Parts: sequence; structure tokens; C-alpha cells
Amino acid sequence: RGRLDEYSLSVYEKAVFYHFVHALGILLVALLARNSVITSSGQSRVAWLLLIGIIVFSGSLYTLAISGVRALGAITPVGGLAFILGWLWLAYEAIRSQPR
Repeated sequence: RGRLDEYSLSVYEKAVFYHFVHALGILLVALLARNSVITSSGQSRVAWLLLIGIIVFSGSLYTLAISGVRALGAITPVGGLAFILGWLWLAYEAIRSQPR
């Protein structure tokens, strides 16, 4: 805590929060696929989107907090978009796999 200023610490904490939530999301996707709620191809797509989101969104925030390079903040929304697409794809897969 002594090495980061207040702003950098809040950015770092935000990165950790989104990293944690979406790592749990990847575990959820694996459980849903194991219980045949979604297909294995759907599992792969959703997990990759969430992983890309973690790397780009949280990674850019970690780097911003630690280095102070604000230019990296410009790619953060790309990671956020990957998160959104991942959750939407999960919903699509869950609805699609429901018996009619």
C-alpha cells in the first residue's frame, strides 16, 4: 500500500475485482459445460472471451496502476467489450441448449 498513491491503488483494486469476478465466471462456464447446460464449443468461446477480457481489461489496469502510463487506459474498453461479449455469448449458449 505504501508504494501506490490513492488513485493508483483504486485502479489496482478495480483490476483485481474484475479479474476475480471473471475468473469465477470461467469456473462457472466449466461447470455449466460439465453439466451439459452449454456445449463444449460454447464453453470454449465464452471462456476465451472472458480470458481475453481479463488479460486486456485487468492487465491494462494493473499496468496503469503500477507504471503510471496512462496511454494503456485506451485499450481497457476493449477488454470490457470482451467481458460483455463473453457474458452475452454465455446467455445465448444457455438459451440455445434448452430443450424445446
